[in-house]
Amino acid sequence: MRQSKVPGKRPRSLIAYFKEQSSFAEQYRKIRTNIEFSKAGGGLKAILVTSPGPNEGKSTTAANLAVVMARQGKKILLIDADMHRPTQHDTFRLANKNGLTTFLTKNSRLEDIVQASGIANLSVLTSGPIPPNPADLLSSAEMAGLVHRFRSLFDAIIMDAPPLLDVADARVLASLCDGTLLVVRSGATEVENASKAAGSLSDARAGLLGVVLNDLKGARRGRRGRRYRAG
Repeated sequence: MRQSKVPGKRPRSLIAYFKEQSSFAEQYRKIRTNIEFSKAGGGLKAILVTSPGPNEGKSTTAANLAVVMARQGKKILLIDADMHRPTQHDTFRLANKNGLTTFLTKNSRLEDIVQASGIANLSVLTSGPIPPNPADLLSSAEMAGLVHRFRSLFDAIIMDAPPLLDVADARVLASLCDGTLLVVRSGATEVENASKAAGSLSDARAGLLGVVLNDLKGARRGRRGRRYRAG
């Protein structure tokens, strides 16, 4: 595993690490607890995080959920499976020359793609270079085999997937996971789009663990309409 360090400059998106005592970090811990209670008997090893559309906070949610799970002492792997707009390498200040895509195209070895995040117990698999055929790579036998192998190496896997309504990738990935978190942004996500996204998960027979309501302050600033909002 390659080594890395969380930089001195604090990425705003890693609030669960840099502002651990904040109310925002506490909300991520509540999400973690709710996931744990959703299947008290266990079985939630791989969790997909997605959203109906772009810019709704799915990647931030995935990163912070991975952090709070790692802070419990569990061995966590965060996979950036968004091969359209990957962000986790920027969040954790990691190299992205090798990653998920280079492994699936057999241009790198497993030991070369998983990186230490700089946070205890948390490893990150970045996306790698953006490929021309993301859905084909993610639906391959190699991807299924990789997730199966990681299940034996980590206590939990958090997978950051592309938005559900943009491409088919998230539905493909949902079949490899034990449950899905749907992230919506208050004052931005249309109710119709959220409903379509939930229906898409149902059609894919993906277990919906719950909906994360993001950016409540934005909802208060936003105009009224058929949108998810605070309160």
